[in-house]
Amino acid sequence: MQIIEQFTDLTPVNVVFSFLDVLLVWYVIYKLLTLIKGTKAVQLLKGLFVIIFARFATVIFGLDTLGWLLQEVIDWGFLAIIIIFTPEIRRALEQLGRGKIFQRSTGQLEDEQTRLIEAMKKAVSYMAKRRIGALISLEKETGLNEYIETGIKLNAEITSELLINIFIPNTPLHDGAVIVQKDKISAAACYLPLSESTFISKELGTRHRAAVGLSEVTDAVTIVVSEETGAVSLTKNGNLHRNLTIDEFEAQLRKMWFGPEQDSEIAPKWNWRGKKNG
Repeated sequence: MQIIEQFTDLTPVNVVFSFLDVLLVWYVIYKLLTLIKGTKAVQLLKGLFVIIFARFATVIFGLDTLGWLLQEVIDWGFLAIIIIFTPEIRRALEQLGRGKIFQRSTGQLEDEQTRLIEAMKKAVSYMAKRRIGALISLEKETGLNEYIETGIKLNAEITSELLINIFIPNTPLHDGAVIVQKDKISAAACYLPLSESTFISKELGTRHRAAVGLSEVTDAVTIVVSEETGAVSLTKNGNLHRNLTIDEFEAQLRKMWFGPEQDSEIAPKWNWRGKKNG
C-alpha cells in the first residue's frame, strides 16, 4: 500500500526524491559488485542466483518437494554466507568507516594501469637492450580466446620478471606470442595469424607480420621487440608503429591500451629496414 501511495502522490518533490532513492540503491549495488569483483564471492553469488532461479522454477512446475528443499537452502544459506565471508564483510566495514569503500574505483584503476604500463616498459626495455625477441598481444574488446587455445595457459599476474623469463631464448615458452587479458597473462607460446597484406615490406620478420595480422582482425594492441635489432614496435588496427624509443613506447602504449581510439590520428609506419627474422 505504501508503494501504491507513493505512485499516486506524484508531486514534483516526491518524484525527485523517488528518483534519488532508486539512483542511490543502484549506486550502492554497483559499488558492492565492484567491491567483490575478482573475489570468490562472485562465484558464490552466481550459485545463489542459480538456486533462486531453480526455486522459482519449482513453483511454476509444481515441484513441491524440491521447492521445499531449495527454500531451506535459501533460508539457511544467508546465515552461511555471513559466516563464510566474515573476513570480507569486516574488511568492507573497515573501508566504510574510513570512507574509502566508494572511492576505490577511479584511484585504484589508475594505479593498476600505471603498474601494468611500468611492468611492460621495464620488460621491453630489458629485452630491447639485449635483443631478446618478444611478441605480446593485449586484448581489448575483441576476444582472443581462439588464439589463447593454441598456446600454453598461464593465468598469471603481469610482472616484468615473468615476461622477460618467458622470452629468454631456448626456453619452452619463448617461441610464440604472450596474450594478456585485462591484468593477467592468459597464455604464452600462442600462434597469431600472419598478415598477407601486399603493402607490408617483405623485409618484415615473422613477429611483425603476426602482430600486424592480429591487428587486422581484432582491436588488440601488440608489442614487438626485434631479435635482430632490438627495435621496439607497436601494432593496432592494421598500423605498425616502429623504432619507438622507450618513452615513445610508454606514451603510445598508454594511449592505445587504456586511452580513447586515436589510431586514425597516427600515421602508419610500414617501412622496416631490419632483417627477415626481426
